[in-house]
Amino acid sequence: MLLRGRARRGKEDPARIGERLGRAGRSRPEGLLVWLHGVSVGETQSLLPLIDALRARRPELNLLVTSGTLTSAELLARRLPEGVIHQFAPVDAPGAVARFLDHWRPDLGILVESELWPNLILAAKARGVRLALVSARMTLESARGWARAPASARALVGAFDLILPQDAATEDRLAGLGARVGGRLNLKLVGAPLPCDAAELARLEGAASGRKVVVAASTHPGEEALVASAAREAGAGLVVVVPRHPDRGPAVAAELAWLGFTVARRAASETILPGTSAYVADTLGELGLFLRLADVVVMGGAFAEGIGGHNPLEAARLGKAMITGPHAFNAREVYDAMFAEVAALEAGDGAALARHVRGLLENPTIARRIGEAALDFAGREGAALEAALDALQPLIAA
Repeated sequence: MLLRGRARRGKEDPARIGERLGRAGRSRPEGLLVWLHGVSVGETQSLLPLIDALRARRPELNLLVTSGTLTSAELLARRLPEGVIHQFAPVDAPGAVARFLDHWRPDLGILVESELWPNLILAAKARGVRLALVSARMTLESARGWARAPASARALVGAFDLILPQDAATEDRLAGLGARVGGRLNLKLVGAPLPCDAAELARLEGAASGRKVVVAASTHPGEEALVASAAREAGAGLVVVVPRHPDRGPAVAAELAWLGFTVARRAASETILPGTSAYVADTLGELGLFLRLADVVVMGGAFAEGIGGHNPLEAARLGKAMITGPHAFNAREVYDAMFAEVAALEAGDGAALARHVRGLLENPTIARRIGEAALDFAGREGAALEAALDALQPLIAA
């Protein structure tokens, strides 16, 4: 079985494979149930402010959150409020979908970003489940693919009672496929700052011993060496690398050691010593801790081609001066708005990155002003969540 093979490779939880086949691991509570779905860490994390807002506005609702990856399940186990149920999403096969819907009987389904699973969506619609696609994102390539099957695309996007795209390009692409689009919402631009253990932050600040700290956040292969080398050239005393996928920690540490850094790994319980020049933060759910430690943040995912960049608002909500690379196409509209307000900087290559980092480290007043502009930008985005709740309200039975 495919799922058993994935479990052997560490990509599924062997004890919860039944959930992937639609066999529930929990009982359905009585009353109205809102089901929220995001596939992986970024999408599910973006659901957290929506979950909090729904609980505040409608505390009687039962909330079920589904996701598709082990890392997202681990994150949600730490971050979901008490009483919110997590299950792995069923595979998009008729039998698994039917079992899932038979058991949970959701009153409203809220899917985030680009989760267009035909069996799941159409089966839910056929059972009378109200559906919303929020913070919707569709790439040009995906839109072209769906356009080759226009009737199927129209049926799929037409199943949603509400679609809130996250940007103008997605709005145009979905409308071109026949979707009824109303309003905008980018969940990654709303919400509270990432959490942090205050005592651990104080310990790390003490370990850093007043050194200038550059944090490379959510990095991918090929980026760690570039950012660390640029930070060292710029005069950083400590480089903290937070790989997007924590299981890459040993490989990242080995590469940095080869470049001449004295490396410690958090997942190996190694501490920052006076001689440590690079710290690999290869744990899950601690990005908020390391962003707070930073004098300068370099956002990963935009120096390597094909990834598209990562959410700049996580650093912005903490008032941090931030630099991104040239390939942040997934968040281009957001970054362009931030660049216009000097709320973030862009570096085209390693040399430009070193210049920017040096400028921010040597001019803390400028770094503080960029961070303040980022914080102001993040604060203005919060109003969109209230508008989204108003739009969702009619879809939830009284």
